[in-house]
Order: sequence, then C-alpha cells, then structure tokens
Amino acid sequence: MPTSAPDDRPGPPLLEVRGLTAGYGRVPAIFDVGVEVAAGEVVAVVGPNGAGKSTLLKAVAGLLPAMAGSIRFGGRDVTGRASFHLARAGLGYVPQLDDVFDPLTVAENLRMGGYSLDRQELTRRVEEVVAVFPQISGLLGRTARKLSGGERKMVAVGRALMLRPKVLLLDEPTANLSPMLASALLAEHVRRLADSGVAVLLVEQRAMAALRIADQAVVMVSGRVSLSAPAAELAGRSDLGELFLKGAQSIQPAERAPS
Repeated sequence: MPTSAPDDRPGPPLLEVRGLTAGYGRVPAIFDVGVEVAAGEVVAVVGPNGAGKSTLLKAVAGLLPAMAGSIRFGGRDVTGRASFHLARAGLGYVPQLDDVFDPLTVAENLRMGGYSLDRQELTRRVEEVVAVFPQISGLLGRTARKLSGGERKMVAVGRALMLRPKVLLLDEPTANLSPMLASALLAEHVRRLADSGVAVLLVEQRAMAALRIADQAVVMVSGRVSLSAPAAELAGRSDLGELFLKGAQSIQPAERAPS
C-alpha cells in the first residue's frame, strides 16, 4: 500500500500492517490490506458499509486469525498473538458494540480495563483516566446501563486507556451519537489522545468528521484498500462521494490521491 513521503509523517510507524488477509472461518473478508500508524498520529479508515473496516481492526487486535500477511507492533512481529498479549504489550481496542459491561458501575468498568495492575496503580490510573474524561467524574457509582450514549463511549475508551496503550484501535466510536456529540468526541478526545503521543487507528462511518481530525486516511471497499492519502487531500476530493457509492469500480486499487 502506498503511503505518503516519510517527511510527511511524525515518525516511524508504531503499528505496521502488511498484506493482511483475514476473515471468518475459512472465508476471507479483507484482502492484502496494508496500513501503518505512527505515534501521535490518527489514521482514519473509511469506506462504505461492508467494506471490511471492522474486520481489519479485529484482526489487528488478535480477535481474528491472519490468513496471510503480517502485523508488527513497535518493530516486533505480533502476527497471531492473542488479544490479551497484545493488550499487555500496549495495544488498546474499543469495539463498536458491547464496549462496556452494563451491570457494572463506571468505576468497575474502568478497573476491569486495568486488570493486570496492582491495587495502588489501579487507583491511580482510574484517577488519571477520569481526568481525561471529566464528564464521567460524577458517574463512577452509576451502572453502565444507565449511561447516555456519549457517556458509555467515554467509559469504553477510558477502560481501554487503563493500561496506557501505545496504539489505540477505535471501531465506530461515534455510533448512535448525535452529530454534535460525535464531532466533540472526535475533536476533543480522539485528537487529544493522539496529540499526547498515542497512535490511533480509527474506523469511522462519519467520513468527513473523521477526516477533519485525522492525519492520514485509508479508503476500503470490498475488503481491499482502494486509496491511501493524507486526510486533508482526501477530504478535498470532489469525487469522495463517488468513491463510496461506486466502490472498487470507481478507482484503481491502491491509487494515490492527487497532490
């Protein structure tokens, strides 16, 4: 997959996905996918429904086996590693659905995210995560099922932050949120996390909102990367809607956006 010139990126990639093919059972859903994310960078993966975006994140997170290709994290090959090993190594994952434990309180959800920490460190990390999301500071004793959509998502991201991930995978973090809340979550929280040094790989259906806060972007259609470019270039394309509507037939595989 082509990428922008090295001097356009903030540093060497922390997460490198090369030629990844993965799917469910023996049936692949994504084919020969490549993407890389550096520390302090947001890379947005956008595309039509059914393009394989969530499958990509599940495979990177160790929830689906790689049929071909490789995944490197911090320079090490982690292809085939179990999800809990990746979490301990510094890879956080927030799924689109089932992202919080409904019967548990907000505080209990956060502590679940820090399962491997000792008691003192666990308490410290809860305080640090609440400082990132001050909106949930007064909700620590409330069960997750009683939270609003925006509050749930902050708890879900907060739980993923408990182990101080170096790479954060976010799958549709604005799903079921109002446009105002969605924009706030992306601009105020996702972008701020990247600015703190976290490498963020973001799958988002609200393409334009994602492109506004992303550094790089990847368009997926029919399980393949169809275009890779700086986010600002992609956002400025007059044919962006056509790329989504016509899918793979509208562009050549791995085409670069014009500069």
